[in-house]
Amino acid sequence: MANPRPGAALPTDHLPSDRSDAEAVEVALAASGDTHAFERLYRAHVARVHTLARRMLGEEHADEVTQDIFVRAWQKLATYRGEAAFGTWLHRLGVNVVLARREELGKRRRRFLEDEGVLAAAPGRHDSPELSVDFEAAIERLPPGAREVFVLHDVEGYRHEEIAGLLGVAVGTSKSQLHHARMALRRHLSR
Repeated sequence: MANPRPGAALPTDHLPSDRSDAEAVEVALAASGDTHAFERLYRAHVARVHTLARRMLGEEHADEVTQDIFVRAWQKLATYRGEAAFGTWLHRLGVNVVLARREELGKRRRRFLEDEGVLAAAPGRHDSPELSVDFEAAIERLPPGAREVFVLHDVEGYRHEEIAGLLGVAVGTSKSQLHHARMALRRHLSR
């Protein structure tokens, strides 16, 4: 896509007024096809998007999914209406890409565990004084369903009703998975 002509009017009627002027200009430029503006948006938001992907899918898939999120953002940028900050829109798009990827990976069928013993058996850290508590590693050791709900609720701040809608489960299932995740983390981190 070509960069806009110098001095050409940029479409800004879809941008909220409460966002920083610099980001508003970047979004408008990127929406008009300016790849350099999109690259600047990428650099501003890549760390948060990568953290989301890593926490929800694990380190082995984080880089690829982060790339997929930004490819999707580029493709969908024209649908950004400016009703929320660009970062909020991008984060929501990222959650949707992550959830779709989890489905592709075939983990959906074992997402929600009925057997509480599986969570109790989640590997913990070794009893060694030289090892520090690694919360990120503890999150990665959670079973996929418990990890998803924990990250969405406790890390990203989604309500159980929203999580239930995103994952297609009952609100009670979301609450149960969060409880199991917290208990498993508590056991892991207290070792």
